[in-house]
Amino acid sequence: MESSVLLLASTFASRGGWTADSQFFDLTGTTHLLAHGLGTPVADATTSFSIAAEGRYNIFVHTHNWTAHWSSAPTPGIFEVVVDGTSVGVFGNESSQWHWQRGACIALTAGNHSIAVRDLTGFDGRFDAILLTTSEQTPEGDKASVARLCKQLLALPKTPARAGSYDFVVVGGGVAGMCAAIAAARTGSRVALIQDRQVLGGNNSSEIRVGLGGRINIGLYPSLGYLLNEFAPSTKGNARTADVYEDDKKLAVVLAEKRIKLFMGYRVTEVTKRGESIASVVATDVMTHNRIRISGRLFADCTGDANLGVAAGAEWHMGREAQSVYGEPSAPESGDTMTMGSSLQWYCLEDNVQRPFPDIAWGLSLDEQSVQVVRRGQWYWEVGMRDDQIADAERIRDYGMYVAYSNWSYLKNHYSRKEEYANSYLGWVSCVAGKRESRRIMGEFVLREQDLKDNIIYPDGSASTSWYIDQHYPDPENSRRFPGQEYLSCGHLDPMGFYPIPYRCFYSKDVPNMFMAGRCISVSHIALGTVRVMRTTAMMGEVVGMAATICRRRKALPRDVYTTHLEELKSMMRRGVGRTDVPYTQIYTLIDTTAARSEDC
Repeated sequence: MESSVLLLASTFASRGGWTADSQFFDLTGTTHLLAHGLGTPVADATTSFSIAAEGRYNIFVHTHNWTAHWSSAPTPGIFEVVVDGTSVGVFGNESSQWHWQRGACIALTAGNHSIAVRDLTGFDGRFDAILLTTSEQTPEGDKASVARLCKQLLALPKTPARAGSYDFVVVGGGVAGMCAAIAAARTGSRVALIQDRQVLGGNNSSEIRVGLGGRINIGLYPSLGYLLNEFAPSTKGNARTADVYEDDKKLAVVLAEKRIKLFMGYRVTEVTKRGESIASVVATDVMTHNRIRISGRLFADCTGDANLGVAAGAEWHMGREAQSVYGEPSAPESGDTMTMGSSLQWYCLEDNVQRPFPDIAWGLSLDEQSVQVVRRGQWYWEVGMRDDQIADAERIRDYGMYVAYSNWSYLKNHYSRKEEYANSYLGWVSCVAGKRESRRIMGEFVLREQDLKDNIIYPDGSASTSWYIDQHYPDPENSRRFPGQEYLSCGHLDPMGFYPIPYRCFYSKDVPNMFMAGRCISVSHIALGTVRVMRTTAMMGEVVGMAATICRRRKALPRDVYTTHLEELKSMMRRGVGRTDVPYTQIYTLIDTTAARSEDC
């Protein structure tokens, strides 16, 4: 009779120097550990396990070869697994797809044992599970098969634990979701805020490190934005040190709200509906796989990727619409799947001694003309514009790291002025993708290019945009050198004034009790170019939080606020919910329209 033990990487007793990476939980169904050592091996991840029956056990590690998409050279993403002090193999060097890689077969006695996963290079080897089994058959490595193994071998509860019922359930803890939750709580609603990361702030967190773009306290309702000001960093900029993004400040502001229940590290994985409306969501702990059920009367999709809306059956779009769809003058004649890309930012630091970096054979082929002679990878290190920002998310992230390492290795080892970099070392390379665009949920109104350029003011105008219509495309020279594998972008900036976004863009036309705030609101691809920056998305969240409270008071739905209670919303927007007795920290960078690469594009 077969005997098996499944060890999830995310539940190891000690992660050592490995990073828990849950950003692809929807794709793999698991959280993996990542050896993100920037070229220096990280400390071992370790745990213990118990064997019920003595026998010979085959070792399988769920992993993949992350550089195989672009290089046939031996991958750097390798690691060793050690059981009770004995190596059972080196892993991470086979298929580019997640799979179970077979190791040694070892004899194990009944009782307790130890296991260590030893990084060999510091270059982003990864694994999400280890299986020890007396079976000779290699398991299937796809998401559904891994889920079945988890269900079979882990002592998880069969039904989700009930985690309460709320007036308003906000999914997504970026600045839009934070503002939606706080605004609703301060106006009397009981709120659940579900965030799938261990920090708040989304792109403005220390994980991704994008500065806040746009302006607050503008347009028809200048009180909007004081709420963001309460937790916004006091220093501007992209790709700075972690302290600049003030994660603790963000968390403290949310925890101070007694009407908010914060669920950190939970990914919404199921939606239950009552008719067309959402009745509850199931959220899975991305580390332990335990599930909870959260019920609510109203919901908000602030995920950026429209995860809640898609699960609830809302209509969504991704990519560029054809000119015939909305009549936008700048739209392409034929629609396509191109989006703005994701940025993996990085920077170097200086030491007073020489700091070597590996001369990598597996990287991008660069020369004196194609290498980027920089010490910081800014917003324009942008990848994945031609890829699917959802389905290809891990490969997009990996390519961002791949080109950063390749460029740095060339500067350190081959550049004609490499002595200028002798004491320089990589201080930080993001391993979390900073997305600009993916899926957009269709609301009652879709904001278009001509609304913005013709300054058509609708009666439900709310939070105002302040950014230009900022579209990103692959840099032509980078495309010429690396066709189909671009990693640099340029910004096409179309100036415009402050524009109040119609409230009707903030709720789904298909799911009656679901709001949206952030980059997944109801806009065209072109219009997204101005609404997507974070000070603007934060004000969207503030408006949505107020509207949720109106719905609670009036026993109404989001659309009813537009048809029946719009004046009440306008009155609330005139007041805002933010404090004005705290330091005003917003620092703005005006875009230079003559330069494609300004500081905060």
